Amino acid sequence: MANHNHHVPAPLGGSLITPVTVLLTLLGLAALAVLFVRFTQGLGAVTNLNDGYPWGIWIAYDVVIGSALACGGYTMALLVYIFNRGEYHPLVRPALMASLFGYTLAGISVIFDLGRWWNFWHIFAPGYAQPNSVMFEVALCISAYIVVMWLEFSPAFFEKWGMKDAKKKLNRALFFLIALGVLLPSMHQSSLGSLLVVFGYQIHPLWQSLLLPLIYLMTAVLLGFAVVIFEATLAALSLRRPLETHILAPLSRIMAGLLAAYLAVRVGDLAVRGALGSAFSATVQALMFWLEMLAFAAPLVLLAGEKSRANPGRLFGSAVLLVLGGFLLRINSYLVGYMTGPGWHYFPSFPELLVTVGIIAFEILAYIVFVKKLPVLPAPDVGPQPDLRATGSRSLMGGVENVQTYHH
Repeated sequence: MANHNHHVPAPLGGSLITPVTVLLTLLGLAALAVLFVRFTQGLGAVTNLNDGYPWGIWIAYDVVIGSALACGGYTMALLVYIFNRGEYHPLVRPALMASLFGYTLAGISVIFDLGRWWNFWHIFAPGYAQPNSVMFEVALCISAYIVVMWLEFSPAFFEKWGMKDAKKKLNRALFFLIALGVLLPSMHQSSLGSLLVVFGYQIHPLWQSLLLPLIYLMTAVLLGFAVVIFEATLAALSLRRPLETHILAPLSRIMAGLLAAYLAVRVGDLAVRGALGSAFSATVQALMFWLEMLAFAAPLVLLAGEKSRANPGRLFGSAVLLVLGGFLLRINSYLVGYMTGPGWHYFPSFPELLVTVGIIAFEILAYIVFVKKLPVLPAPDVGPQPDLRATGSRSLMGGVENVQTYHH
């Protein structure tokens, strides 16, 4: 254990005022200006929503896609704390931070689409609870998961402020937080698919299936892996840090195995339901379906073989394609494949797109600020890598204690 200091998270330091952070700030402010108009003059003043399409890009991307892209913390918690894969622990805190930004903004973004947004607190009032509602379950689980993630990330603040006692007390509740941090995303990510099942015939046959909860959950885990690789690569390039290929390559092997299982489930479901023929019709839905499937299938080719998985370019390319595949699945099922009836059309307005871009800009800006000021990213390697798997305990208790050795 003598040579593990390079796994200890440390602030990067440096100036927060750069051309990139200034641009991100301006995009965020532009989004706030649009939202001011939305909350004072209503949805119709800034969106193209209508009675046929009451949900638009703010729900499809900011919530449905945004929460899936924020599953990196969920997948890393599964690997490290549940499956005792301690070698992936350096990826946990950066993934968790990106997840809490994504989920927090996704939770806030729901309010943008509420007609009577001032009643959002009804979600937390028992008297208004609708336990049979899929949407209620999603809202409650996402809200609870946001709180859990901020608690899980709080040791970074405790370390920054030297609050050792507070960190020790929080560690006593670690098992409870880990359990919730795995249960809650599993529930609401699958329920985002259940929402489409409720829509019934209004969803195109290429996406309407009783297996949608499983499909959404599997792709959420896949996106979690992909986003971890994507962010690790971009962080290494933009912050001039070494790329942790020795960790990302084995992670991509797990990702490829799950991806193969997902494609088997997806194609098998279409065949069993007799919906595969719809993919060969001359429609926009069929075209978008093939683009979606291509984005999911191509990473299997890129990641075939150990040498391919050790290639940073192939790792990054496969991650980008998987993110695109998850994006298209959710856009296709919530917007492209949503058939509300003749006479209704929807395409996001410029203000809607500006808010979405502003949210992304704010996430990137917050990421830059946190990694520069808080101990998030592991310090660069200064010696040989210890074999964490060899030293890890076989039990959940041992796994958590082992990775905490490096966390502290």
